[in-house]
Amino acid sequence: MLLTSSHTVRGDGTRDGDTPGPGAVPALSVRGLTKTYRGGFTAIEALDLDIPDGAFFGLLGPNGAGKTTLIGAVCNLVRLTAGEIRVFGHGHESREARRLVGLAEQEINLDRFLNIGEMLVYHAGYHGIGRREAQRRARELLDLFKLGSKANSRHTELSGGMQRRLLLARALMHRPRLVILDEPTAGVDVELRAEIWRYTRMLNELGATILLTTHYLEEAEALCQEIALLRAGRIVARGSPEALRLQFGVGDLAGVYARAMAAEDGARAAGGPP
Repeated sequence: MLLTSSHTVRGDGTRDGDTPGPGAVPALSVRGLTKTYRGGFTAIEALDLDIPDGAFFGLLGPNGAGKTTLIGAVCNLVRLTAGEIRVFGHGHESREARRLVGLAEQEINLDRFLNIGEMLVYHAGYHGIGRREAQRRARELLDLFKLGSKANSRHTELSGGMQRRLLLARALMHRPRLVILDEPTAGVDVELRAEIWRYTRMLNELGATILLTTHYLEEAEALCQEIALLRAGRIVARGSPEALRLQFGVGDLAGVYARAMAAEDGARAAGGPP
């Protein structure tokens, strides 16, 4: 299997495929996370968040809500002002935590000097994977994402959809247990979106925990087991799509989003929590 072995034992004593018990270590645990940028803007303030091992978790919110800051903090791209982040029980700055996280970013940030096969092998080297094993994994992932015939091509020769698939393949080279997908279907056509949905569902079924950010509410509703709505660096609602629909008395996630954001705006206007 690409991500896990059916005989791999987790740190909490369960095996891949088991349903984590109530004492299981969460895939991601955030406590008191605050990030204030130079100049005084606070993107996230005292945020607490736990994502269970094996979950497919959606993070939704308007531009500027703090989604990118949160992802950057988890991946050590943004320095915390305060708080703690743990990945499967490991401090997020540790080598163990870094090996457990794979990030497919929204922006196409691929090396233009390497062909795509070399790019995957080079990325694997960051995680201490030997060249022979890296080459084997690269072939496996390129075949999975239907890019095997493009192994010797530069990414500039690929279509936009192929580049999206390559970003996902790169994120999986070191077999992370927490896969972060930052708006993976932004700007893609309907056919490619359906294909990415299929890949991400497959990753979750293989045992990976998925953290998805998206502006497409129907995407979150179709894929995610649980969703958190983020506004101004705070979680304003959280639950399964069904539970959120019941809580806000609406028929779909678009209605949930509209009512949750309106309630937050009303609270702010009335002098409630910032």
